[in-house]
Amino acid sequence: MSPAARRATGLVLLALVLATACVLLGRWQWNRHVARNAVIAVIEASYGADPVPLADLLASPDAALAGADVWRPVTVIGHYDPAGTVLLRNRPIDGQPGFHVLVPFVVTGGAADGGAQNGTGTPAVLVVDRGWVRTGESSDRPDVVPAPPAGTVTITVRLRADEPASTRGAPAGQVQAISVRQVLAAGRTARGAVRAYAAYGALAAEQPAARDGVGPLPKPSTDPGSHLSYAFQWWIFALGALIWFPVLARRELRDEHPEPGRTRGPPRPRGPSAEDEEDALIDDQLRSQRAVRGA
Repeated sequence: MSPAARRATGLVLLALVLATACVLLGRWQWNRHVARNAVIAVIEASYGADPVPLADLLASPDAALAGADVWRPVTVIGHYDPAGTVLLRNRPIDGQPGFHVLVPFVVTGGAADGGAQNGTGTPAVLVVDRGWVRTGESSDRPDVVPAPPAGTVTITVRLRADEPASTRGAPAGQVQAISVRQVLAAGRTARGAVRAYAAYGALAAEQPAARDGVGPLPKPSTDPGSHLSYAFQWWIFALGALIWFPVLARRELRDEHPEPGRTRGPPRPRGPSAEDEEDALIDDQLRSQRAVRGA
């Protein structure tokens, strides 16, 4: 194989490798676009829906929350357990640093059996994200954590799936994820003494309302992002690689084996270089000096 043929083969192989990589990257961005659209569809269908009793979506604490029911509003009756309050750290709100306030809510109404015992002799608990508070003088915790309303409360929450447990450490009374098991453990809620729902609720309203400084949770973003445009960009790069590198390979072969009847032609004349011009100038000066001496 001639050197030109080897170079041409290398260019074609490079085109195939680059095109394959770009196609796969485009496919990855496309899958992210599809997944994001699915999340947006659930938010748009569920977020503004009319509240229903908790039992309509979660028949028992052990029931799994269906993907289509995420963000669905439900009403629950019971009372907060302020002693189990836990702070969620490293979760900014609209770019503002702060902490989410997580409080266990003992369910006495709205559950499948309508009672706190939930048919098992132990109270049913729903972890509620009541809102957020700003960081205090120390970035490790807020200056004040407002207390929830006391006594029997009717709350409306939007159901969220339980988050995976975090492996990162956190100060006492704080967590890095809204994992129900970790929240109850951080709040020192006795294990085995309650049945916790395998989902949590983002507070939308409570009656009576607390007079505190907890900020409301923002509506989830429905921005689709740039995944679709990135996918098309990668696919355009793949097409460009399949066109441009074979063109270069064809030029390599054509330069080595010109087409019949086609010659490369004489080399193009090259203009004088700066060095040549400088030498000519010196020669002119020397000739001038000789002429003056001869005169």
